[in-house]
Amino acid sequence: MHLVIDMTNIKIAPSILAADFTRLGEEIGRALDGGADYIHVDVMDGLFVPNISIGVPVVQSIRRAFPQAFLDVHLMIQEPVRYVEAFSRAGASLLTFHVESDSPQGIAAALQAARERGVKTGLAVKPATAVSELDPWLEGLDLALVMTVEPGFGGQRFMADQMKKVSALRRRLDSMGLACELEVDGGIDPDTAPAALAAGARVLVAGSAIFGRGDYAGLMEKLRGR
Repeated sequence: MHLVIDMTNIKIAPSILAADFTRLGEEIGRALDGGADYIHVDVMDGLFVPNISIGVPVVQSIRRAFPQAFLDVHLMIQEPVRYVEAFSRAGASLLTFHVESDSPQGIAAALQAARERGVKTGLAVKPATAVSELDPWLEGLDLALVMTVEPGFGGQRFMADQMKKVSALRRRLDSMGLACELEVDGGIDPDTAPAALAAGARVLVAGSAIFGRGDYAGLMEKLRGR
């Protein structure tokens, strides 16, 4: 049976981790002008993942420069509840936490804290984590994220074996009748995006496939399969 994908429902979230930080405002502006739905902001603490990226001041600056942008803030940090208030105040539209980053009680506290501040919530799983770990939280989530690389560094190779997890999660969301968005992050480019879309993802995070490559609008259209 031929799978028909609704191309009008696919969102692209360029990851600024791959942008030129000396021209970050310009880069984000070009991405938004080119049709980006979200701006994906990877926050790393050097503990949960072996890298340090950016923090609250950068999110705050992006929000000031682009007041209407949807800031998809991916917190790859330990015990994220500690920073929910700061990132909420800085202007995050959505905060995504990792289920592996804290105890269930800590994750529940982070989700509650974000919602109390009017911020949308997401949960992510690493490649080695089963998507069933998301089951206790799905009904209250705005977004579920399946990592298709090991979190921590950009430019990694797409892990095709994660598509089984994406498909399983898509079936779970559909069977529950949930509007929770399904996002994939890692190694997404025009060659790998079709597999992610076929598996059921509808939000694609892409960094090095967009930034620094010229025609941002055209590249995002290719990711959507148009």
